[in-house]
Amino acid sequence: MKNLALNVLGAISLGLGAVGVALPVMPTTPFVLLAAICFSAGNKKAYERLLKNRIFGPYIENYRTKQGIKLSLKIASLVFLWAGLILSMYAIGAAWAILVLGIVGVGVTIHLLRIKTRR
Repeated sequence: MKNLALNVLGAISLGLGAVGVALPVMPTTPFVLLAAICFSAGNKKAYERLLKNRIFGPYIENYRTKQGIKLSLKIASLVFLWAGLILSMYAIGAAWAILVLGIVGVGVTIHLLRIKTRR
């Protein structure tokens, strides 16, 4: 039962991480890391496939080894993040949405800036 719960949580987390690759408002790394933790405890084959995945593997490896991310990736992430947030703020137009999206944007920006920059 425990392995089933970990596998389901891992699959959901990985799915949310995949959405985060396409949507700048959604964080990718925390969900991919959670999926890796779940799979490492519940499904070794899924964990190893995740580590070898060309999209998600580097997220896990960079966090595990604390290598950081390239400056160009940081800049691109911030540009896409704020472009998506500003478009969303404009489209929704409600004060509460602008406040929430602004807080999310500031939080994600701080998180990205605190990650070690790799040359």
